[in-house]
Amino acid sequence: MATDWLGSIVSINCGESLGVYQGRVSAVDQVSQTISLTRPFHNGVKCLVPEVTFRAGDITELKILEIPGPGDGRQCGDSQQMDTAMPGVGCQVGPSQNGAKLLKKPTSSSAPQNIPRRTDMKSQDIVISPQQQCSKSYMDRHMETLSQSKGFRRRHNSWSSSSRHPNQVTPKKSGLKNGQMKSKDDECFGDDIDEIPDTDFDFEGNLALFDKAAVFEEIETYERRSGTRSRGTPSEKPARYRHDENILESEPIVYRRIVVPHNPNKEFCTDSGLVVPSVSYELHKKLLAVAEKHGLTLERRLEMTGVCASQMALSLLGGPNRLNPKNVHQRPTVALLCGPHVKGAQGISCGRHLSNHDVHVILFLPNFVKMLESITNELNLFSKTQGQQVSSVKDLPDTPVDLVINCLDCHENAFLRDQPWYKAVVDWANQNRAPVLSIDPPMSEMELGIDAKWSLALGLPLPLGERAGRVYLCDIGIPQKVFQEVGINYHSPFGCKFVIPLHST
Repeated sequence: MATDWLGSIVSINCGESLGVYQGRVSAVDQVSQTISLTRPFHNGVKCLVPEVTFRAGDITELKILEIPGPGDGRQCGDSQQMDTAMPGVGCQVGPSQNGAKLLKKPTSSSAPQNIPRRTDMKSQDIVISPQQQCSKSYMDRHMETLSQSKGFRRRHNSWSSSSRHPNQVTPKKSGLKNGQMKSKDDECFGDDIDEIPDTDFDFEGNLALFDKAAVFEEIETYERRSGTRSRGTPSEKPARYRHDENILESEPIVYRRIVVPHNPNKEFCTDSGLVVPSVSYELHKKLLAVAEKHGLTLERRLEMTGVCASQMALSLLGGPNRLNPKNVHQRPTVALLCGPHVKGAQGISCGRHLSNHDVHVILFLPNFVKMLESITNELNLFSKTQGQQVSSVKDLPDTPVDLVINCLDCHENAFLRDQPWYKAVVDWANQNRAPVLSIDPPMSEMELGIDAKWSLALGLPLPLGERAGRVYLCDIGIPQKVFQEVGINYHSPFGCKFVIPLHST
């Protein structure tokens, strides 16, 4: 008897979570207790799948909207009417004069409409035969039995894949709470989905129709004519400042504040954008000589260089994250390679300050019969620290150290590079995988035996090459008038720091 209802149009209410479905009955399976609808509608919108299958446990209410005639399963409405009509309107069954039941069938109004509306529906009477009335009673009893056997349990997304129908889909959730909202959704979204155009929107072509320059010109012309700008209306958004920027600027910023008398071979810039030109070694040597004549002696420069170099080395070693009382077991080790010249004395001064900050320093200095006075003085101070002094490459660590500070090279005394101790130390440094910091390296790349990762320049940088690594500049305390005396227009680029990084332009 269930096959007698094939072709009928029904409305299945699955509750608030799954919504209402309408469609034509295509199959009723009494064994698996399922019912299938073809050309289904979900809450007034046509589904994308051709057929939907429901279980009895998910059905809370079943209404018959259309019953086919005795000879034609589609007498109450063909496929075209099924696609365009709004199946959410139920067929009302009422008594007639001859004992049969009259079925109120909704029909659209005579005027063509793109979106069907329930308010425009009219009804006409369809006579139902007693045989169909009996079949309807059986269908109602059968569906009621199925619903009671499942206990009206609502199960969503819990069906096993093995028991699903091949065309069975899970109904989507619906936010409908009453018939009024459902009617509004039908009026708004009740159009056929096949009428939606398949072509993509041309964003690029549509954007090309907008002439931005013409629109802004029109706005500016209107503002000039209306006088809005003259009345104090701002034409631009106010500038936003960071916490470290000044709101008031008395004069424009000048980024080239240092001018050297000759054309620099290379220029650098600071993080703030200030240009720092390089100087030749002759001009740099003259600058130090004039500074020493005015009282900036070699001992003062050595102390200043040692402090700045040690501050940079402490930052490279980890700074406060590593050098604190809780990390005494991670005491860093620094290998300090110095030659018998002023550059070596600068390195010894740096090693003394590092040792004072609880850094394990291993100082390499070759044995010479006669040392410079500056080296002797620095060695006497270094011997009062916990640092270790060696004169042979064999006494240097076999394992990688945390940092290597290179002070072997100088601008004069090129014959030192041919000494056996120099070649042995260079080989040790190149085999050790520790990063290298070079203090005041020479500007010729051919004179560098060890590739540095960082280089520290004094006062003004020399035109260093690529093997010098990243260049830093330290302030050794040369007064501004000393720069002017050698022909350099100088304005300090350091700001609040004594060591700043330089970037190649």
